[in-house]
Amino acid sequence: MTAPGAPAGTGAAEPDLDAVLLRVGRLNYAWSNTESLLIHMLAGLTGMDKSAAVVVFLSVSSTRGRIEMVERLAKLRLPAGQEQQELLELTARFARLSAVRHRYNHSIWSFQEDGSVSTILMRIADRRDRIHMGRKQTLGNDEMLRLDQDLELLSQLNRNIWRFLRQYEYPID
Repeated sequence: MTAPGAPAGTGAAEPDLDAVLLRVGRLNYAWSNTESLLIHMLAGLTGMDKSAAVVVFLSVSSTRGRIEMVERLAKLRLPAGQEQQELLELTARFARLSAVRHRYNHSIWSFQEDGSVSTILMRIADRRDRIHMGRKQTLGNDEMLRLDQDLELLSQLNRNIWRFLRQYEYPID
């Protein structure tokens, strides 16, 4: 695929902007849909109704905080065993995937005249004697394939959470 603005026949390795935006849109939809399943976990772990669980969910402003709350409630309310282990594995997978979402949603986007698209991560990493910031990564075909794989992992996680909620009879109505 030739990037927009690249001379014909150059075979540029960058995906076009529409392909990038389509994936980022899918990522945001899948993320929001999957994160909302934490509401059902909250309701099941605490015994509160869904409306109360929504209020608690929305009162915690970060995904990390929501995941940690569910994990802590699982450790507090569930006996050590299969259900607790499965729930903690699901939340651990979700936490690992958050790096993907952060990269695409908390970066500055750079669009070049040659059609290439890059992300510049707006995060400071402290090291012993210096800081790193503004890590730039060009979104080539390899990166788009990784994003496609991450989207599939997120989709699988969503299905696995639904299976868990049904299996352990968490409130889903």
